Amino acid sequence: MTQQDIQTAEIGIIGGSGFYEFIENGEEFEIDTDWGKPSAKITVGEVEGKKVAFLPRHGKKHIFPPHRVPYLANIAALKKIGVKYIIAPSSCGSLQANIKPGDFIICDQFVDRTKNRPDTYYNGPEVVHIVGAEPYCPTLRQIAIASCEKLNIAHHPAGTAVVVNGPRFSTKAESLWFTKMGWQVVNMTQYPEVVLAREQDIHYVNISLSTDYDVGIVAEQEMPPVNIEEVLKTFKNNIEKVKNLIKEIIKQLPPEELKCECHRTLEKSKL
Repeated sequence: MTQQDIQTAEIGIIGGSGFYEFIENGEEFEIDTDWGKPSAKITVGEVEGKKVAFLPRHGKKHIFPPHRVPYLANIAALKKIGVKYIIAPSSCGSLQANIKPGDFIICDQFVDRTKNRPDTYYNGPEVVHIVGAEPYCPTLRQIAIASCEKLNIAHHPAGTAVVVNGPRFSTKAESLWFTKMGWQVVNMTQYPEVVLAREQDIHYVNISLSTDYDVGIVAEQEMPPVNIEEVLKTFKNNIEKVKNLIKEIIKQLPPEELKCECHRTLEKSKL
């Protein structure tokens, strides 16, 4: 298959744990990049009358743990087929009592606690320093928030995600530290995905779904520590809400007005 045979799409969806399919009657494409192959074949099809590309972050059978996801290849592959806007749902653990399992969080900040993950396309001789103050696209975040309100989805319009390396979950001491710092959720995949999207001039929004109270220490009642079975169960129970929210966001893309310059990140970041 040549590059000319591959369909293009301006909107990309990266599915997280428990979210491996989205587009009905789509066509699969195997994309090669300078950074290897992405997590799976990319499915391109029509959603809400628009061409959309879908990629499961961990692979269709969840074969990539968080620290082994081919993040550079994933973002590069979506860029290669023309994606300008990425909607990236993910599961997360709540660090605050007011963020309940089943709540959605439209993150606006992250704290990186990962290690040894390749996190840039620019390792020299070309050097790039992207601005990190607002890592998530402000335009897409406002669309996501408005969509949550329209669909009456319990959500938090902002939040800081602590991104841990995984694949293990946090200790009680770590979780308590994150909570005392005032951060809202803990996740394993938002970094470096979001900054790589920025390095490709792609608008990126994260939709975090709270699946648990992390190790349970901030819950209003005594709860057991998080386990993967509970995470997937909660995500499965909310998958239709996730899909409906994404479809509502897709309806409003491309935005009538861009209140950001995510698509001009590189021209302002190169030496």
